[in-house]
Formats: sequence, C-alpha cells, structure tokens
Amino acid sequence: MPPYKIPKRVKFRKEFRRVRDRKATKGNYVAFGDFGLQALEGCWLKSNQIEAGRIASTHYLKRQGKLFIRVFPDKPVSKKPLEQRMGKGKADVDYWAARVRPGTMIYELAGVPEDMAREAMKRMAMKMPIRCRFVKRRTTVG
Repeated sequence: MPPYKIPKRVKFRKEFRRVRDRKATKGNYVAFGDFGLQALEGCWLKSNQIEAGRIASTHYLKRQGKLFIRVFPDKPVSKKPLEQRMGKGKADVDYWAARVRPGTMIYELAGVPEDMAREAMKRMAMKMPIRCRFVKRRTTVG
C-alpha cells in the first residue's frame, strides 16, 4: 500500500464503526474534470481498491489526460485475527477506508475524448465493490 493512501497523522488511532445510510449531499457532482464515476451504493472503499482503479485507468489511458481522485481513505477499520477469542480489547487497525455514500463522485477525468473516458471509467468500475455509473459535466442547472 503506497504511503500517500493513508493519513499522515490522526487524532485518534481507532474509530467507531458508524454507518450513515443517506445520499451524498457533498461531492456528488463533476467539479474538476469533464467526466466522472459516480457511486450508486454506499460502502467503505478500501485504499487498495481506490489504487486499483487508478492503476487500471492510467494503464488504459497511457498517462494522457488528468485523473482526479475525489475520495480519501481516512477511516481506520480494525479487525481481529481469525479464531481469536472474544475480549482482550479492540483489535489493531487492519486497513484504511473512505466513506462512500450513494451519489458520491469517486473519480473524475479531464483532457480525453468521451469514448476513451467511458472505457477508462468502465475499467475503474470493475475494480469497485459497488455499482457505479459514468456521468458527464452538467453545464446548465435544472
């Protein structure tokens, strides 16, 4: 796991396992690029899944265009080892996850034609554990 996919420092090492099942009100539109990959379901997106999507797109696009990653894994998720007895405190942090609500924009892409962007987003969506859709930048409100 690359070191830039986890927070440099956090106030608290372990967090509660909160679940908020609501639609995204922030970060739910294409802001930086021309095309985006939007989550249709909510999940905790692991840092290695985000990285796998990035690698899949850059491999297909051959480093042309600009990719924006709109989510960051800032939630520590702890997990006890298999066949461990109950008790003895909370387990160590197993991985870092990004909280993704339905409607959150995961990736954005700029500087490539629509057909290339659509294919790159399709490859990124294959790496995601949830259903996603390809969206374009809206120029008008309504």
